[in-house]
Amino acid sequence: MSEDVPKPTFAVDQMLGSLAKWLRMLGYDTIYDKTMDDKQIAAAARADNRFVLTRDKELSKEPGAMLIETEDLEAQLTVVREKFGLKFSEDTIRCTQCNGELVSLPKEEANGSVPEGAFASNDKFWKCGGCGKVYWRGSHWLGIMERFRKLNLA
Repeated sequence: MSEDVPKPTFAVDQMLGSLAKWLRMLGYDTIYDKTMDDKQIAAAARADNRFVLTRDKELSKEPGAMLIETEDLEAQLTVVREKFGLKFSEDTIRCTQCNGELVSLPKEEANGSVPEGAFASNDKFWKCGGCGKVYWRGSHWLGIMERFRKLNLA
């Protein structure tokens, strides 16, 4: 994907919560709210020029919507990657909980907000500008990156 082409943004329905989380980890702005009905998802997508990703055939009739027919997460990521040219961007990872942007957090400010082991073994931390959740590269990070490589996303 060219640097001057804006990254796609998404609105994801209730049946694709795991996909929403992984899109956020990839660095894509992704609305996901289990309380939103189809009309609210469609309206939010139209208001922000977002693509709708859905398992719902009716909602998939919306302009800019894509029906995700599989329940398998890796297959979902693959079809979305193929359609939108997804690539991992470490600089734009978003909060998996609220979709907020992550900002660098000095190590000393992370003290007390993360487990002692995570604090001792990491030098880089990030904080969500939306909900305040603190992130670091834990042991799970290698698994995440391996999945990205396996799916041709990194």
